[in-house]
Amino acid sequence: MIIIGVDEAGRGPLVGSVIAAAVAFPENFYLEGLTDSKKLTEKKRESFYSQIVQKCNWSVGEASSIEIDQINILQATMLAMKRAVNNLQLELSISDKDDQFSVLVDGNQCPDVGNCQAIVKGDLIEPVISAASVIAKVTRDRQMKELDLNYPGYGFAKHKGYGTREHLDALNKFGPIKGIHRASFAPIKNY
Repeated sequence: MIIIGVDEAGRGPLVGSVIAAAVAFPENFYLEGLTDSKKLTEKKRESFYSQIVQKCNWSVGEASSIEIDQINILQATMLAMKRAVNNLQLELSISDKDDQFSVLVDGNQCPDVGNCQAIVKGDLIEPVISAASVIAKVTRDRQMKELDLNYPGYGFAKHKGYGTREHLDALNKFGPIKGIHRASFAPIKNY
C-alpha cells in the first residue's frame, strides 16, 4: 500500500498561487523532528525539503491567482491538491481506480481523488502529511522570493504575500499587480 500525504501552502495571502504537495515515503523512511512546516524555522524547513526531495517520491500542483479569482480559494486549493496527487500518481504509475494507494490530506475536506481521508491537524500527526507541508511551504516561499526580485517594492520575500502593514502600504503606493494579486480578495478588490 502506497500512502500519499497531501498539504497546501498559500491559502491566506493576497498574492500568488496556492501550492499543494503530494509525498510518498520509501519504506522505513523517517526524519527526526519533522512536523507541520509552520512550526519549523526556515533553515529547518530547507533542510527537511532537501532530504525529502532526494529520498521520497513527491510532486507539486498549483492553482494560480487567476484561477483562485475564478473559482474561489477553497476550490482552487482542492484543484491544486488534485493536480499534485495526479502528478505523483503518474510518477508512481498508479491510477485513481487502483486500490494499492491511500491519500491522507491535511484538513477536513478531500480533493476529488480516490481513496482519500481528510485529517484535521494531519500535518502535526502524520509524518507523510508533514513532509507535504514542507514541500508546499518551501516551494511557495521560493516563488515569493522570485516575485520579490521582479517586483521589489512590495516586500514579498519578507511577508510572503500576506496582508501585513508593509504589503498594504506597498499596495497603496503601487497598486495591485494584475494577474498576480488575488483580485477577489479584500482589500485587493477595493482597487
